[in-house]
Amino acid sequence: MQTLKIMLPILIGVFLFMSILPYGKRENPKSDPSLALEAPANVQKIFKRSCYDCHSNHTVWPWYSYVFPLSWSVMDDVKNGRRALNFDEWKKYDEQTQAQLKDAIARKSGVTMPLKAYLWFHKDAKLSKEDVQTIQKWAYSKE
Repeated sequence: MQTLKIMLPILIGVFLFMSILPYGKRENPKSDPSLALEAPANVQKIFKRSCYDCHSNHTVWPWYSYVFPLSWSVMDDVKNGRRALNFDEWKKYDEQTQAQLKDAIARKSGVTMPLKAYLWFHKDAKLSKEDVQTIQKWAYSKE
């Protein structure tokens, strides 16, 4: 019990100290609109609602992206998301990569994407069956 009385304030102090340490930059790189994905309006609407925070240069940085330890997770999710797929840089990908990304989008939509942790704070980002079908129809179309 004595150890707990000593350790608890120390742990709280460490937590508070880590909370004020800056971790990465919450910034959105400049985008060239001519490089962005061009998809039907209904598909774009789904992507903007459910995907753009991690997979574009238009991330909305919520309050919890500034609070430890969530800030670390959010920063990593955005960094990794943009690295895997960035809708604002779609036309930089060659045709084969675009086809692979479309396939990955169709397979992961509603299954592993959006991330479960993201959905805790963004209930409206959850993909309905209709959303998934719309995405899959777009991804597997020949256009």
